[in-house]
Amino acid sequence: MRLIYKIFILNLIVFFSSCVHKTHEISRQPLLQVEGNYLYLDEVQQAIPANVAKTDSAEIANNFIKKWIIETLMYENAKRNISNQEEIEKLVEEYRKTLMIHEYQQQLIQERLSRNIPEDEIKNFYEKYKEQLVATESYIQGLLLIVPPTAPQMAMVREWVKSGNQKALENIEKYSLRNAIEYLYFGNKWMPFSEILKKIPLQINDPVSFLASNSFVELSDSAKHYFLKISAFVPAGETMPYEIAKEDISHTLLHKKEADFISQFESELYNDAIKKKKIEFFKQTK
Repeated sequence: MRLIYKIFILNLIVFFSSCVHKTHEISRQPLLQVEGNYLYLDEVQQAIPANVAKTDSAEIANNFIKKWIIETLMYENAKRNISNQEEIEKLVEEYRKTLMIHEYQQQLIQERLSRNIPEDEIKNFYEKYKEQLVATESYIQGLLLIVPPTAPQMAMVREWVKSGNQKALENIEKYSLRNAIEYLYFGNKWMPFSEILKKIPLQINDPVSFLASNSFVELSDSAKHYFLKISAFVPAGETMPYEIAKEDISHTLLHKKEADFISQFESELYNDAIKKKKIEFFKQTK
């Protein structure tokens, strides 16, 4: 613990020690108490982030303590002045019940439900709903090569990138080991065009029009030379390829699987309670 923080806490302990009259947790060091509510030293310590600057430790501790005191005072005043405490307690209990049920459901899912979604289920979903699976941004396949402005064999590299055939890719791979600042091949997977644009100094207002008219991009700045090959693209607003949609579909099917599992478990729980006569229904009098 830093020196400033130590001095600050020691001063607080001395200052507030005379205020502590009621019972507190023996194993913990009380820092102060407000109407029988105790703030402990370890709580303040936990509120200070690791590696915080020395000059900030005392301020963070002071703000945390002040906020805790104000909240405690407000809470105690509220308990004395709020007239509908029973309604609030009911809401608290309802929230507690909901939270515990949710935690129990998640535990059941983790323990009893396989999270694997068969590939054929994902494909069937895609074929059935692909007209609704629209890309919200443009995606591309291709490669990006970034080299220093003084890199050798620029003309040859340009032809390799433009070609993009197997032999050219092998040459680029070998070349990049010695000369590339960055080499990214994504010819067999879809990448968001926006992610590629973050790597190159290119400003585009209409990505769809740009992709429709450009399959090769070459540009430079003071530090780097960029080659971009666009071998395929899917513009925003069109149906997503299966490879892009697959992950979202898998999540959708998993959520449905979890919901069906919980629904089935609830039905079994209810029927079992009926069978074992755990539920007693009372006759209603008119």
